[in-house]
Amino acid sequence: MSDVNGEESFDGGESFDGEDLGLDLLEEELRRGAAILDPLPAELRRIAVEAFVLHDLDARIAELTFDSVVDAIPVRGAVDVPRMLTFHAGGLTVDVELSAQGLMGQVLPPQTARVEVLRGLRATAPLTTDDMGRFVYGESPAGPFALRLRTDEGVLVTDWLTV
Repeated sequence: MSDVNGEESFDGGESFDGEDLGLDLLEEELRRGAAILDPLPAELRRIAVEAFVLHDLDARIAELTFDSVVDAIPVRGAVDVPRMLTFHAGGLTVDVELSAQGLMGQVLPPQTARVEVLRGLRATAPLTTDDMGRFVYGESPAGPFALRLRTDEGVLVTDWLTV
C-alpha cells in the first residue's frame, strides 16, 4: 500500500526513509539494557578474547569425532582411565590420549608436524613429531585447550576442549 509520497507502508514490505536508523537506535538501546540487566561475565569475555587471539585464519578446523568420555563404554572397576580423543580434517587424523601425566598423540598418516598446545593467551613451545607422527606433552593441560599442528599441507587447529 503506497502513501501520498509513493512510498510503501509497513505492510507493503519496503522500508521508508529513516526506518533503518530507527532500528539501529532500537538495537543500541536493547544492547545497553542487556549490558546493565544481564552483563556478560568477565570470565566468559576473557575466554572469548583468548580464543580469538589464538585463532589462525588460514587454519583448517579438525573436528572432534571421538571422545571416550562421551562415546566409549565404561569399564567396571577402571580407575584413572586416560581420555581418548580423535580429530579429523580432510585426510588427516590426530589421535590424542589425555592423562594426569600429560598428553600423547599421533598424526595419521604419519608425518612430520610441529604441534602446539594452546592454553589461554599463549601456546606452548612447539613439539615436533617423530617419524611415526607421534608427540608427547609432559603436563596435563588445565582448563580449555586446543592443539595447533603445522604440517607441509598447512595449519590445522582442533576444537577447544576442557580437561
